[in-house]
Amino acid sequence: MIQLLQAQGGSPMMSVILMVGMIAVMYFFMIRPQQKRAKEQKAFSASIGANEQIVTSSGIHGRINRINDDSSVQLEISRGVFITIERSAISMEMTQALRKRGVSESTAVTAS
Repeated sequence: MIQLLQAQGGSPMMSVILMVGMIAVMYFFMIRPQQKRAKEQKAFSASIGANEQIVTSSGIHGRINRINDDSSVQLEISRGVFITIERSAISMEMTQALRKRGVSESTAVTAS
C-alpha cells in the first residue's frame, strides 16, 4: 500500500497516519464499547440473587430458585418445573426491560 501511494506521489508518512487513524476509530467505536458491555454483563450476572425474576438470552422467563457453586443457577420456569442454566445465559438487557415493565405495571395498578 505504501508503494502504491509513493507511485501516485503520496507521502508514506500520510499513509501511516491514515492507518493509525483507522485503527483508532475501530478501537473507539467497536472494541471499547464491546469490552464495556462485557464488563457490565459480568457485573450483572454476579449481582443476581435468589428469587429474582430473569430472562435468559434464549427468551426463557423464570425465577431463580437456587444459585449453585459451579456458576450455574436453578431456574423455576413454572410451578415445580426447574432447569439448570449457566449464569452467562442470563440476558442483562431483557431482564432489565422486564424489570422496567414490571415497575411500570405495578405503579399503574397502584395509581388506579
